[in-house]
Amino acid sequence: MNNQPIIKKDPFITVIRPKKALSALDLKEMWLFRELVYFLTWRDLKVRYKQTLLGVLWAVLNPFLTMVVFSIFFGDLANVPSDGVPYPIFAYTALLPWTLFSNALSVASRSLVNNRHMITKVYFPRVILPLSSVLSGLVDFFIASLILVGLMFYYGYGLTANAWTIIPLLLLTLVTSIGVGLWLSAANVLYRDVNYITPFLTQFWMFITPIAYGASLLPEKWQLVYALNPMAGVVEGFRWALLGTEQGAPGPRLIISSAVALFALISGMIYFRRMERQFADMV
Repeated sequence: MNNQPIIKKDPFITVIRPKKALSALDLKEMWLFRELVYFLTWRDLKVRYKQTLLGVLWAVLNPFLTMVVFSIFFGDLANVPSDGVPYPIFAYTALLPWTLFSNALSVASRSLVNNRHMITKVYFPRVILPLSSVLSGLVDFFIASLILVGLMFYYGYGLTANAWTIIPLLLLTLVTSIGVGLWLSAANVLYRDVNYITPFLTQFWMFITPIAYGASLLPEKWQLVYALNPMAGVVEGFRWALLGTEQGAPGPRLIISSAVALFALISGMIYFRRMERQFADMV
């Protein structure tokens, strides 16, 4: 006769087990924690502009002042070609998605370290932290878009038939931001050097992205290699969709940029999941 005690499962106990790397973005679990995503996104917005003199105007000043500087030095002094488009609107159209991306990298890389008190005390999908950091930048993006509307009106540009492609291009920006943000946020828990590397990485990435110049300056043989930078496809795509430039039309370059962005997202999720079990101990 078996004298082993019978252990009954307690219906009120939830056992949390590590998940495989490929299930990093558990959509079912994300849906259960959707309210947390909303509140963390709203909290990031409030903290960003709390006790600031200009408030949300900073979302406009950043790309606008950068556009002014670029217009003076690259447009007027260096006479950089702008594909037949007035340089101010040429630069601002590129700065709009770029500012969303660069700000996302900055806040996402620090998201886990800045929320160490949550990570060490309660369970929730850790991926929510960098995700909400990226999503909070969408509010700044739409506010800064009002300046672009004014520039288009001033220079006599109306919406083109391709303007609807802004939606998938914006999605491509978010995919790239989340993918790279997952890499940086997870690495920052283990190596605080990431705090110093991220500003340098962002600045270097800006120079290899056609923001102050057009991709048409590059030789044709380098165009496909240049497309390995997913933000190059986004920036030129924005100009094509809103200003009608020919360089950013959908084609092999945009396909390559999208594939690289998807690879960054998948590899970022795998790395994030692999390192996740160490977050509470290392953060």
